[in-house]
Amino acid sequence: MADDIKTLDDLKSVVSGVPAEAVTETAVVREAKRDKLGRSYATGKRKDAVARVWIRPGSGKVTVNGKLMAEYFARPVLQMILRQPFTVAGVENQFDVQATVKGGGLSGQAGAVKHGISKALQIYEPGLRGALKAAGFLTRDSRVVERKKYGKAKARKSFQFSKR
Repeated sequence: MADDIKTLDDLKSVVSGVPAEAVTETAVVREAKRDKLGRSYATGKRKDAVARVWIRPGSGKVTVNGKLMAEYFARPVLQMILRQPFTVAGVENQFDVQATVKGGGLSGQAGAVKHGISKALQIYEPGLRGALKAAGFLTRDSRVVERKKYGKAKARKSFQFSKR
């Protein structure tokens, strides 16, 4: 019996009692989801910022809260963060993005829009999921600011110690 087991499929068949030939893998087939206007929607989050993102085929125009990306996110680093999902997926200047973002600061908002763009891209074109997931763009960064505790100056900082 133990001599017959050479692969994991053989082990699976022995444990389940079904021959290895009868065991078939069910692959998850993802379908592209688009609305009537040909857009895909996703929500991105980072720190306290929440971004609602719509993408559709276009020339690469990115609008955030009604302003162009360069106007809303003036720092080049934040603009680079927004372009990362397109670069990793290899679809630069192929999608127009419309995003509304609330809460947090500019850095958190940029991260939220990036997360939303990544999720919307994989919803629009499921074949891009592998590249986006490998880059870690589909995972929500769960780090948030730690709350202030009573008896402390900040979350962990103590007040100055006085010997006398």
